[in-house]
Amino acid sequence: MNNVVNAGEFLKSSREFPEEPKKLILQLTKSYIDIATAVNNKIIGVFPVNRPARDGENWFFTSQRQEGLRQVYAFNVVANNSTIPLGFKLSSISQPTRCWGQYKDSTGNFFGVIWATNVAIAGQLTFYLAPSSGNSDLITFKATGTTPTVVSGFVVIEWISRV
Repeated sequence: MNNVVNAGEFLKSSREFPEEPKKLILQLTKSYIDIATAVNNKIIGVFPVNRPARDGENWFFTSQRQEGLRQVYAFNVVANNSTIPLGFKLSSISQPTRCWGQYKDSTGNFFGVIWATNVAIAGQLTFYLAPSSGNSDLITFKATGTTPTVVSGFVVIEWISRV
């Protein structure tokens, strides 16, 4: 693969270590730095349900670092305007970054759930994030009569923490 943006972030699969102690210390130090850099530059692949996890992203809108978080929300049968509580108020975070998902229909097909608007799109299952008067804001689904019947699925919400 040519022209890969993050090609330098992968770890070497082998390394020769010198026998001389001073050269060995230099090689071990470089090895540790290579490992730490590669690990720290990867997005953390943890997708929990019921509580957020750090996703490994760092955002710098100012000089202060803000962490990225993610959480998975599972669902079963969904109708137009069905909701799932986020578990937090949108005003308590900086902003959402990525929202996506998938679902399975009654015939075993898998489809994507689209992060969109509060207007339904014919044939698609979409969702948006909406304020609520309760203690938690909501994931709200939009569907039409031509949207396949939902059996199960999930959405992943990623957001930037508040400073």
